[in-house]
Amino acid sequence: MFLNYFALGVLVVVFLVIFYGIIILHDIPYLIAKKRNHPHADAIHVAGWVSLFTLHIIWPFLWIWATLYRSDRGWGMQSHNPDLIELQQRVAGLEKKLAEAKSSPAE
Repeated sequence: MFLNYFALGVLVVVFLVIFYGIIILHDIPYLIAKKRNHPHADAIHVAGWVSLFTLHIIWPFLWIWATLYRSDRGWGMQSHNPDLIELQQRVAGLEKKLAEAKSSPAE
């Protein structure tokens, strides 16, 4: 009789551990996004809950989405090349001169 209750207790504990483990697992991308000050952290959190109903099929994509953003460098797709910045300034200056030349009367 004791073994029946013990087995039932073990079964309930295992069920609860698996249940809460799955809930904690789905929240990992949201915690990463929150730590990185991700602008879409709330969307990642909601999508994590949706992934519970899709058997975590979209969970790897949420993890990638959450880890792509960092608050110090954004999405990391910008180029801070000084030569490129100088070139952009030169092009802007030439465009300004061209606009001035077009607006001035022809001599």
